[in-house]
Amino acid sequence: MTTHTTHTTHTTHTTHTTNSTDKTDTAATTRTADVPKSPDAAGTAKAAEAADTADTADTADTAKGLRTAGTTPATVAPRSTVAVLGPGGTGGLLAALLSRSGHRVICLAGEATADTLRDSGIRVRSRRFGAFTAAVEADTELREPVDACLIAVKHTSLDAALTRVPPTALGDALVVPLLNGVEHPAALRARYRGDRVAPAVIRVESARVAPGVIEHGSDFVEVDLTGATAPGPRLDALASVLTAAGVTTRVLGDEAAALWAKMAFLAPFALLTTRYALPLGEARTRHREELESLVAETAAVSRACGAPADPAQALARYDAFPPTAKSSMQRDAEAGRPLELDAIGGALLRAADRHGVPVPVTARLVRELRDAGLPASGHSFD
Repeated sequence: MTTHTTHTTHTTHTTHTTNSTDKTDTAATTRTADVPKSPDAAGTAKAAEAADTADTADTADTAKGLRTAGTTPATVAPRSTVAVLGPGGTGGLLAALLSRSGHRVICLAGEATADTLRDSGIRVRSRRFGAFTAAVEADTELREPVDACLIAVKHTSLDAALTRVPPTALGDALVVPLLNGVEHPAALRARYRGDRVAPAVIRVESARVAPGVIEHGSDFVEVDLTGATAPGPRLDALASVLTAAGVTTRVLGDEAAALWAKMAFLAPFALLTTRYALPLGEARTRHREELESLVAETAAVSRACGAPADPAQALARYDAFPPTAKSSMQRDAEAGRPLELDAIGGALLRAADRHGVPVPVTARLVRELRDAGLPASGHSFD
């Protein structure tokens, strides 16, 4: 990856604020990826630990052009400059790992969070990586070109968060969103260079327990990079950087397959557990017929969008999960945080309508969740 050595004098601030109303610092502390652990990384036993992460292995392995970066963290990668928008559970962990491996990291957040990160760095407590502190730069806005910008906010705060990343500041950086849903790549390509947007899927269980404090609960961090228009060599270079930092990373050739593989698992899980406020074990038993219908409907939409889907396999995956598993949407509802209902359920309904696929159970659950008056949008972000 291209290394930028020119630094502006405005990348860090020395003035600290006491503004207690900074919305950045009141953002959701948990950031998980809502898919089961890929079985080829740590085995079936570890898969159950990531109840909130997305399994794309079954469809991703059949995607064209599968490439896996070197798997040894000691692999030497050229020093890169990476911006991280949203240093929460996922973004904060990636930022700390990249910094620890020798890369320059600029975290983009609200003033209070940026002050904390500049003063104390990012402290990580991890089952896999141990306890460590990584120094990072921090700012409220990107002010110089970088090699890549990782977007790790929730969809509910995406529009507000993107104001921290002016298109003119990015240069030719890769824009790598780690979001739920399937519609955000088009929105990002409309805002930034279309041939630099590289959607990704992440499998991890990680939470921000306080600004700059990350608890990584899973034994794995896995990323699938895609990009229908992004240059292959750039994707490979970023994959090498991430892998050298300890993130198992693959480059997949079929963007739609990767994103819909996540959606096909996430949508039934999130909608059912949130609608009935039940952990997966009770939801899959007491509302089995609805779960089967949701899986069948989501698989039909996925296939209509050109991505393979196997309803029987999806049901088997749900049944293998621990009964206490909860979706991140359900946790957001319990905490009174904005829900990614439109990014997940709404996007599924819109895709079904475009392709003429009937999804009556999905439509009913989305309608009932909306009618319940739960917060569906917001502007807080890490």
